[in-house]
Amino acid sequence: MKMTGQRRVIAQVLSGADDHPDVEEVYRRASEHDSRISIATVYRTVRLFEEADILERHDFGDGRARYEEATDDHHDHLINVQTGEVTEFQNSKIEALQDEIAKEYGMRLVGHRLELYGVPLDEGKPNKSGKD
Repeated sequence: MKMTGQRRVIAQVLSGADDHPDVEEVYRRASEHDSRISIATVYRTVRLFEEADILERHDFGDGRARYEEATDDHHDHLINVQTGEVTEFQNSKIEALQDEIAKEYGMRLVGHRLELYGVPLDEGKPNKSGKD
C-alpha cells in the first residue's frame, strides 16, 4: 500500500486515538492537520487499513462503525449505552471461562470478541473504576 501524505495523517490520527472514533471523527481530526483531506479520502483509507488488518472495525450498537488499531494485545469492551463511552478491559476469569466453554463443546478457542453493554449504576454508588 502506498503511504501518501494524507494516508500518513489519517494513520497518525488513528494511532493517536485513545477512543474508538468513527469515520466522521477521524475526518475532523485529520482535517485539523491537513485541510485538503476529504471525507472520501478518509473513507477509502479506513477501508484500506481495515482490509490490510491495520484497523479493527466495531459496531457498538450506535449505528456507526468505529475503529481502533489492530494489535496483538487482546481486550474486550464495555459500552455505556447512555453516553457511548467505550471502556477496554481484560479479565482472566472471562478468558478462562471462554476456554472452558469451548472445551465442553469439543473446540479449542482461537479467538473471540466480547462486547458488554451497560448503564451506570444508581447515582451515589461508586463504579468499579472508582469514578462517579
